[in-house]
Amino acid sequence: MFQTYEEALHWIHSRLRVGIKPGLMRMEWMLEKLNHPERKIKYVHIGGTNGKGSTVTYLRNIMEHAGYETGTFTSPYIEQFNERISLNGFPITDEEIVQLANVIYPLSIKLEDTELGGPSEFEIITAMAIYYFAEMHPVDLAIFEVGLGGRFDSTNVIHPLLSIITNIGLDHTQFLGNSYEEIAFEKAGIIKKDTCLISAVKQPEAKEVIVNRAKEMNAGVYLLYEDFFVKNHHSIETGEVFTWQHEEQELQNITISMFGQHQTENAALAIMAAKQLDKEHGFQISDSQILTGLKDAYWPGRFEIVSHNPLLILDGAHNEEGITALTAELTKRYGDKRIKLIFSALSDKKLDKMIEKLDKTADEMTFVSFDYPRASMAEALYNLSRSSQRKVQEDWQKAIMAEYTTLKENEILVVTGSLYFISQVKVFLKDTII
Repeated sequence: MFQTYEEALHWIHSRLRVGIKPGLMRMEWMLEKLNHPERKIKYVHIGGTNGKGSTVTYLRNIMEHAGYETGTFTSPYIEQFNERISLNGFPITDEEIVQLANVIYPLSIKLEDTELGGPSEFEIITAMAIYYFAEMHPVDLAIFEVGLGGRFDSTNVIHPLLSIITNIGLDHTQFLGNSYEEIAFEKAGIIKKDTCLISAVKQPEAKEVIVNRAKEMNAGVYLLYEDFFVKNHHSIETGEVFTWQHEEQELQNITISMFGQHQTENAALAIMAAKQLDKEHGFQISDSQILTGLKDAYWPGRFEIVSHNPLLILDGAHNEEGITALTAELTKRYGDKRIKLIFSALSDKKLDKMIEKLDKTADEMTFVSFDYPRASMAEALYNLSRSSQRKVQEDWQKAIMAEYTTLKENEILVVTGSLYFISQVKVFLKDTII
C-alpha cells in the first residue's frame, strides 16, 4: 500500500503504459466490488470535442453561488494532478489522493488476473473520483467530463440528471471515426433513458445523429440556436457580454471573463443546465446566482492572458476547432499587432490543417517539442508549415524566454497547442515570469 503522495502518483501514472482501453467492463467490475458508489451521486455528464472544461467551470460556479457543494472530474490537469478531482473548485489534497489510491490499488491487482485485464490510468482516476464524491466527501452535485468519445468512455458508468454535448469536431478520429456522423454516434452514447440532453452541436449530420439517439432514449432535447439562444453578443476588453434567451425567459448583460464567441456558447449551455436543474431536479438557482457564477468563472489555459506588459497569452488549442477559435479571436482583438506564436502538439493529431490556419494568422512561428510520450518533434511540425517566418527550437523553455524578453510594444506572444504542453508551460512561467 502507498505511504506517500509520490508513490501513489507513480503507480497511477505507470498505468499509462496500458494505453487507452475503451469499454465499460473494467469500470463496472471495480464499482461492483466497491458496492456501487456511482449510484449514490447526482451527476451532470458533459461530453463533446471542445469546450467541455469551460462548460464544467461555468456550471460549477453557478452551483457554488447557489450554495451547493459541487464536485468536478476533469482532464487533463494544468498545474497539479489533483485538479482532476476537485471540490468547489479546489483540488483534493495529497493525503486524499493516497487514500483513494489505496482503495483502488487492490482492485487493480485483482482485475489484472481476470480476462478483462488491469485498468488504464483514466479508469483508475475515474473510479477514484466516483468513490471520493460518494464515500469520502459526498456532494450535492458532481459534474463529470467525458475523457474520450462517450459511448465507451469510463465515465459512462454514471447515470446523470442531464447530459450536455458541447460540439462535434474531427478529433481522435483513430478511435471515434472519420466523419461527423461517426463521432456524433460515439458522443451520443452518454445520453441516458428519460434524461435531458442539452447541446451546441451545429453540423446538420451530427445533430441528426444526436437527436435521433435522444428520441430512442426518450430524452428531452434542448439545442442551441433552436431552443435557446445567444443574442446581442459583443466583446469587451475583459471578456464577452451577451443575452441568453429560452422561450419567454431572458437573461441580459451576462458578462464572462473568458474570451470568444465559443465561450458565450459554453456559458449558454451551463445556463440551460442550471435552469433544468432548478425546474426538474429540486435545485434552487436564481438568475442573480447564475449571473454572478458566470462572471466569476475562470478556466486556466484557455486564451489566458498571463502577462499584460509585454502581452503573453496561453491557449490550449489542441485540435482544428480550437485553432479556429484561437485564430478568430487573435484576428478580432489583436489584428493591429504583430503576432509571434510558439506551437507544440501531440503527434496523433491532424496537424496539417491546424498549422495551415496558424500560418495565416501568425507573423512569426516557432515550433517546439516537449516531454510527453506522444509529443511531436519540433522538426516534424516545422516541415508542415509554409510560413516564410518560421523556425524550430527543440527546447521550448529557451524559445519562450527568447521571444518574451525581446517583445516589442506592437508585438504579442502566443503559446499554444496541446493542453499537456500548456500544463508544463504554466508551471514554468509561474517560476519565471508570472
